[in-house]
Order: sequence, then C-alpha cells, then structure tokens
Amino acid sequence: MFRAIMISKDEAGHRVALSEVDQDQLPDGDVTVKVQCSTLNYKDALAITGKGPVVRKFPMVPGIDFAGVVEQSDNPEFHAGDRVVLNGWGVGEVHWGGLAEHARVKGDWLIPLDPAFSPEQAMSIGTAGYTAMLCVMALEKHGVMPESGEILVTGAAGGVGSVATAILAKRGYTVAALTGRPEEAGYLKSLGACRIVDRADYSAPGKPLAKEQWAGAVDVVGGQVLANVCAAMKYRGVVAACGLAGGMAFPATVAPFILRGVTLAGIDSVMCPKAERIEAWRRLAVDLDPALLSSMIERIALEDVIPAAERLIAGTVRGRVIVPIASA
Repeated sequence: MFRAIMISKDEAGHRVALSEVDQDQLPDGDVTVKVQCSTLNYKDALAITGKGPVVRKFPMVPGIDFAGVVEQSDNPEFHAGDRVVLNGWGVGEVHWGGLAEHARVKGDWLIPLDPAFSPEQAMSIGTAGYTAMLCVMALEKHGVMPESGEILVTGAAGGVGSVATAILAKRGYTVAALTGRPEEAGYLKSLGACRIVDRADYSAPGKPLAKEQWAGAVDVVGGQVLANVCAAMKYRGVVAACGLAGGMAFPATVAPFILRGVTLAGIDSVMCPKAERIEAWRRLAVDLDPALLSSMIERIALEDVIPAAERLIAGTVRGRVIVPIASA
C-alpha cells in the first residue's frame, strides 16, 4: 500500500482525499518509480479543486511532474536505481501522476535527472521552470538578445514567471516584471527584475497598437493581458505564450502581427519532444542560479496538498510549491 492524492467524480460530485492505494492499482507502464519529490502546479490545483476540466479520466492521481528513483523497469533505457524526472505527457490528467509515493509510467516520458540537481531542486524548477526555459529558448530562437531591449514577464510572482525572470536576468536581459501583487516587488527584484509593472495597466481593453515597449515577452496570463502585451511589442518583437491564468480568450487584432511583424510563439510543455526537454534541463543547470531556488519555494507535506491547492487558485502563493515525499 502507498499514499496518494486521489480525485474521483461520480453522481455524488467531485471528491478528493489523501488515500491508501494498493500498488496493484497502478496504471500500465514499463517503469515504476519511487517518487522522492513532486510539486503543486496551477494545473494540479485546478484538478484538485475541480475548478477546471483538467482531469479526463477518473479516478485520478494529480501531479503533472515528479522526480524519483526507478524501482523496476522493463524499458531498456532505464534501470533500477536510475534518477529520473517527468514533466507533462498527460500525467495527472489521463494517467496517474506524481502526488503519490509511487508512480508507474511509460519510460518514453522520462528523462534522466541532470546530475546538477537533487530531486528537490528539480521539483523547485518543475514543469513551471522547465516551461520558463522553453520560453527563453523560443525568444532566442527568434533572435531576441539582451541588446534587443526590455523583456516583459507577466504573472511574474508565480512559478513560471519567477523562473523566467531569474533566467533572463542571469542571461543579461533587462526584465520588467508584471504582477498584480505589489507586495512582491522586493522578491521580484531579488530575482533580477529591474522594474515592476502593475497588472492593472494591462487588464482593461486597450488600443490595437500601443506605444512600442517590449523586445520580447513571456506571458503566462493570456486573455486581455496577452492582447495588450502584443499591442505594445516593438517592431519584430516576440511573445512566448504559455499560460491562461487570465482566461482562454484572446481579444486582440491582427495589427501587431501585420504592421509590426510581431511573433506570437506558442509554448507547449506537455508533449514537447524529448530532445528539446533534455536541452531545456541542460540549460536550466547552466542558466538558473541554484541559490535563488530556495527563495522561490514553499515546502508542504503530501497531506497539506489539498488546502494548498485552494491557496494557489486564489493567487496567494508565491513561486513554486514542492512536495517532498521520500528520500532515496
């Protein structure tokens, strides 16, 4: 038996609890992992609270990422004792995830844990940080360099925003951090933000084209904020869009794209090819100051995950929430 956060849904409605689960109930897969650390992401919080249609198969163990040690493997790429990390691939949505003491998954979804990171450090980064790195890589791919101009990071006090701010600052970019939480200004400047932008300035409908300000942007908010960010991009600016905390709608015009040559680059971390994942984690080991990780995280126990999900949805959580589960 092992402990797991279990979500169920039937005629009685949505229910979630910390449950005892028989290991025989683990889903199909060719690698079984002893989970050492997991995380609580925004998507996990939507699944746990039932406030978003994240889970598509019940019962479900949430947790879109985890780090751990291989216990048993029928996959030739992995052997017992290997340290591994998983991000995405529908885990926590259609396949049991990492908010549990054990997980069984397809070996194709795993990558080796970079030697630079402990399991807790890897989960301090997690899907949020790995997504942030994909965003930075997209800006670079489209030619946005430190000398190009200021970079805007929206939702900057959250998980993706915190890591994106830290990476960009270390890479020499000038970062403006957009947030609705002015009390986090000191925290964001400690990560490398040069100035703070009030989210309210971007939350109301704006002009199709605004004053040119940003050479690049990392957006986790979506909705009206993303539309206004696109309108304020410099000529040939690039927006890496990876989130929808502000909604799925995109109330914009084509003006920024056809008059200023703005690029809107979509970032998907869930089905991202393995080679790109490995490169993102390699870059994280180089471009993210590990000393900053401790300031970005809140540690909680597995039994505290459910109430923490409510706090995350309410927008009162700073940075990353990690869930240490077991030692090696």
